[in-house]
Amino acid sequence: MTNFLLEFSKAIDHYWNAFILSLPKLITGILIIVIGTLISRFIGGIIQQRLVKKSKDPLTARFLSKALKFIFIICVIMIALYAGGLGAIAGGILAAAGASAVVLGFAFKDIGENFIAGVILAFNRPFNVNDTILVGDVFGKVKNLELRYTKIKTFDGKDVYIPNADVLTKPVTNYTEDGFYRIEFIVGIAYEDDIDGAKEVIMDILKSDEDLISDELHENFVVENELATSTVNLKVLFWADTMDFRKAALITRGKIINKVKKELISKGYSLPSDIQELKLYGSQQEIPVVIRNVQS
Repeated sequence: MTNFLLEFSKAIDHYWNAFILSLPKLITGILIIVIGTLISRFIGGIIQQRLVKKSKDPLTARFLSKALKFIFIICVIMIALYAGGLGAIAGGILAAAGASAVVLGFAFKDIGENFIAGVILAFNRPFNVNDTILVGDVFGKVKNLELRYTKIKTFDGKDVYIPNADVLTKPVTNYTEDGFYRIEFIVGIAYEDDIDGAKEVIMDILKSDEDLISDELHENFVVENELATSTVNLKVLFWADTMDFRKAALITRGKIINKVKKELISKGYSLPSDIQELKLYGSQQEIPVVIRNVQS
């Protein structure tokens, strides 16, 4: 028992002395990690600011700064391991990383796909920050592009995080890339009304509204759309500025509908509702109808 305690005491002294001797290296390694992390944040901020100024693209700037910061921190950790006297561990990590690359590739296939898709989207993508896009069934404004996902803020207040691989492989509809969007609605007039006259009334409204856009590429017009059951339906098509998509798609559209409705009525045009036709079959000769005067 005495020999065991003596050997145990010698082992403790040996490891303690080794720890004391390696302590300066360990402190150096820790300092390298701390200072390297602070430097990476500082450099990442500078890179992001300069990229934003040069490219005027905050999504790419933010993405690249985070990617470079991540790579820089990994390099700092490897340097710290060597400086702390743990070079064997650093070498083992590098060797294990190479040996396990295939295994990790299968295990984190989705993460790898999203990361690579994020890199591709950072340099070549169909949208910018605050663009209104549709990806699948998700419709809203782009708020951020991360290493693995794209963040979209829907118009009903939801934050949706779409994997970058889905953004890259699915069709993306951008409603605000060039700032123009065509809006349309249907208005029905009575069969006995003058169609050409109604079209002129509506066109006067479209020409006089300052919020609408009209040029060689963006033409506003009215066209006969359908001979419905009780109305001749006219389709009204016009262009609006969509930098704020919600305003153009909702407020401007509602304003034009309001103007068209009021102006047509003031000009004597009828806007009838659907007419229901009742038919008698077989031996039925009449339809019993009762009209009651209900007084409150």
